[in-house]
Parts: sequence; C-alpha cells; structure tokens
Amino acid sequence: MPSLRVYRAADDLAREIAGRIKRFGMVMLGFAIIIAGIAIAPLPGPGGIPVIVVGLMVVLKNSFKARRQFVRLHRAHPKVLSPIRRLLRRDPEFLLLFYQQTLRVERVMVPRRLRFVKPLRRKFRRRR
Repeated sequence: MPSLRVYRAADDLAREIAGRIKRFGMVMLGFAIIIAGIAIAPLPGPGGIPVIVVGLMVVLKNSFKARRQFVRLHRAHPKVLSPIRRLLRRDPEFLLLFYQQTLRVERVMVPRRLRFVKPLRRKFRRRR
C-alpha cells in the first residue's frame, strides 16, 4: 500500500523553524552554564573553569557566529585555545589532554626539583 503522505513545502519550513528554535535554546543553555561557571568560580577548587568550558562547548556546537569568532581567537592565540579546541572534537581524548595540561601547569608553577607528574608516569610505565 503506497504512503498517503505527500511532500509539502510547509514541512521543510516547519523543520527549519524547529531546528532554529532548538539551536537557540541550546545556545541559551550554554550561556546559562557559562554564567553558572562564573558564579561558582570564586569557590575553592577548580570547579568554575570546567563548567565554563562545558558551556562554551555547548555554545560553539550550536552557534555559527560564536564558532567563527572562536576560530579567529584560536588563530590569534593558538597555544591558549588549543586544549578547548581538542575537547570539541568528535572523540576527545580526555586523559591525554588532562595529562598534557597538568604537565604545562607543573612546568609553569612548580620548580624543577619538586615536579612529580613526569617521574610518576615513568615509574608507572616501568611496572607494566
């Protein structure tokens, strides 16, 4: 039995409007997450920064203008924004990114004689 459903231009219009509403809602949700991250940033611990990054990821996935601006910023400051860019990939490698960022922070903040992340990894690799 053939389908009684007929193609209509109004269906495409409805899909387009629904897609725009969904995208707008996701952008607003992303901004709400960013604001929540800013609100909890003064609390002890690194709680605000990961929340802000998650909100930024939601906004960048759903806003063409924000993505374009992010690409411009990334071209101007690639070392600062490359970790965020790596998290936006389809299959981000969280552990590798976390380890590399820990090494960077350790290199900047901790004197050479007190560093522990790299030697800890070397000890772990030997035991395997």
